[in-house]
Amino acid sequence: MTASTRQMHLGAFLMETGHHVAAWRLPSVQADAGTDLRAYTTLAQTAERACFDAVFLADNVAANVAPGADRAPRSDRLDPMILLPALAALTERIGLVATVTTTYNEPYHVARKFGSLDVLSGGRAGWNLVTSDNAAEAQNFGRAEHMGHAQRYDRAHEFYRVVAGLWDSWDESSFVRDKASGVYYDAATLSVLHHRGKHFSVAGPLNVPRSPQGRPVVVQAGSSEAGRTLAARTADVVFTAHTELASAQTFYSDMKARAVVAGRDPDQLKIMPGISVIVARTDSEAQERFEELQSLVDPVAGLAMLSRMLGNFDLSRYPLDGPLPDLPVTDSGQRSRQVLLTSLAGAERLTIRQLYLRIAAGRGHHMVVGSAERVADAMQQWFESGAADGFNVMPADLPDGLTRFCELVVPKLQQRGLFRTRYTGTTLRDHLGLRKPARLATALQNGV
Repeated sequence: MTASTRQMHLGAFLMETGHHVAAWRLPSVQADAGTDLRAYTTLAQTAERACFDAVFLADNVAANVAPGADRAPRSDRLDPMILLPALAALTERIGLVATVTTTYNEPYHVARKFGSLDVLSGGRAGWNLVTSDNAAEAQNFGRAEHMGHAQRYDRAHEFYRVVAGLWDSWDESSFVRDKASGVYYDAATLSVLHHRGKHFSVAGPLNVPRSPQGRPVVVQAGSSEAGRTLAARTADVVFTAHTELASAQTFYSDMKARAVVAGRDPDQLKIMPGISVIVARTDSEAQERFEELQSLVDPVAGLAMLSRMLGNFDLSRYPLDGPLPDLPVTDSGQRSRQVLLTSLAGAERLTIRQLYLRIAAGRGHHMVVGSAERVADAMQQWFESGAADGFNVMPADLPDGLTRFCELVVPKLQQRGLFRTRYTGTTLRDHLGLRKPARLATALQNGV
């Protein structure tokens, strides 16, 4: 394929032992890597040497103890807002993105944590704004029942407005710290939020200064109608899941159009689908790796993963080698992922067993198994045909899967002129080609 002048964006999606549900069982994989700072440091530094835009950590706020979870590796994990500051001290350029839910947090806490990470890292922080799709989280925060889909998104819209307003409490020049005059900050530059809304009452201002990139990058990962509406208005980056090129192209066009309707420059909204990768020096070697992983999938763990991805529905009473049953639309889980997986099962006439094996590595994201040439070709096709501005790379196993991608695929992309060979900026916005945001005009100017 020919070279391109447009540059691809890459995120390294770090999922404990890897994205394949059985990766933790491989001899080469450190089973407790999800709670080991040294393991995460190695991964972040590997991605930084390859000039990735960012590393990304998903999160939830409930241990997975559903039936079958005892066979899966994702019940113990570190709080990313503790982990990322440590990684900030051990890296220099790579962006640091983490999931924090708007459903079971308060805006001031989130604004302060990400604002602090942004300052400490020199402008490399990103917030993956999500609404909780895990009903088990509710009982950890004093609620008998999980919030419904519509309520979660209504809260998320207001949550974002409060956080963005708090991030704009100060101007970059606010803290003059002039010893001669005795003036520590310029009160004329202070904006006090005084927010009173349906869900939140927050006075402000934030007690964290403005960062070198203005404010943290906002990522959004919901692809339902409500998720797309929120992303078009608020997000700098959209993470999304598609198994096929055509659906990715449709989503890409839709989100760019929605950005225009929202009064935004569509180039300032980056679409980054997930791509599940198993790469090796030859196609046959990669296929062998894939088959080894598939052979390690415990049926109990596979079924538990599928049940969770379909909206927390119990599939245990249905035959594994029978068809997926008709399911009601989830109100507590990921609605867009449920639609994607039920459509996949119907289109390919997959049994329940075939469906969980089909998504064992990527949970419904596009998957490529093969040589570096094959993986680079697939990425270039999506990138150049209006399906993606870049990708959230999801190695099946860690750390080897990320190392192989960086050593084999990244040089191919660089040779084709698709990806940087060095960082040219210092902030995450620099890497993503995002303009530095102006302070929100809605904040009230008020010296205190």
